[in-house]
Amino acid sequence: MRNFFGSCLLSALIGLFAAPGYASDREREARLVAEIEANIFDGEVIRLDAEGVEFAGVEMAPTDEPRGAVILMHGRGFHADWPENIGPLRVALSEAGWHTLSLQLPVLEKTAKYFDYVPILPEALPRIDAAISHLKAQGIDRIALLSHSCGAHMAMLWLEKSSGNGIDAFIGIGMGATDYKQPMQHPFPFASLTIPVLDLYGERDYPAVHRLAPERLAL
Repeated sequence: MRNFFGSCLLSALIGLFAAPGYASDREREARLVAEIEANIFDGEVIRLDAEGVEFAGVEMAPTDEPRGAVILMHGRGFHADWPENIGPLRVALSEAGWHTLSLQLPVLEKTAKYFDYVPILPEALPRIDAAISHLKAQGIDRIALLSHSCGAHMAMLWLEKSSGNGIDAFIGIGMGATDYKQPMQHPFPFASLTIPVLDLYGERDYPAVHRLAPERLAL
């Protein structure tokens, strides 16, 4: 009997450590990427490697010499070419002379809230690093990071860990967006940054975004 339970425990441990190192919904992410591929008009879907995990991005180069590059990070429940926000934004930036790369970020089920996403925020960090390396390999050294909503939480965690090394500016849209009675679990990282930061939010944005605006400004 002891050997039986020992074998079961050993099998469980082997399975645990052999499991993929991510907790996000990879199947839903694949469906979102398939949706992008079926509907994309401007730019192309590319694949990048983030520490052994393949992920998609939507890349679009301007017609003339680029002014620089913008890495875009979408909000919760969206994908890298969402037609109501990140999609038109990346196209407009490309038409204005910027090389754009919109990242498909880790996702959870549709009903997931901010607290559900906190454990998977680190999964986005190697994706940002991979995007920067991809752009620099093309000779683009002037890079801005633009993020929205949940993408901003992921970007801010990356900024906290990296101090913004590899980028020249950060643009956050709707920073601090969380759900009711779910306060931010990571502080705003701006006090330690030496790069320019642009803080954008809308009149009808999340209450927390408005409430925390003075705190962001003070940093």
